[in-house]
Amino acid sequence: QVQLVESGGGLVQPGGSLRLSCAASGSIFSIYTMAWYRQAPGKQRELVAAITSGGSTNYADFVKGRFTISRDNAKNTVYLQMSSLKPEDTAVYYCNADLSKVAAGVVFRYWGQGTQVTVSS
Repeated sequence: QVQLVESGGGLVQPGGSLRLSCAASGSIFSIYTMAWYRQAPGKQRELVAAITSGGSTNYADFVKGRFTISRDNAKNTVYLQMSSLKPEDTAVYYCNADLSKVAAGVVFRYWGQGTQVTVSS
């Protein structure tokens, strides 16, 4: 079984910062791309940022220059450093990981349970 567990969400004032973490555990052979998505009430889930196993990153335009994605491959963990937060960043943030359980195995995408981020004064 594979689990992704997010942490680090909470309430922060506009202009503040938060750091989200997402640790993958269980029967994992290799993790490829890891990513953060978010979903605000009444809206579709949207990509925030992604990072490959080699460290290449991709960001949504609405977070460029404010958020930084990183990962620790030894810990199977991905991070999202969020700065200059705005009320419109309020959402449930989900991480996912594309991984295989065995060598040359099929790659599946696993999701975490989500962590709430609320930006409000």
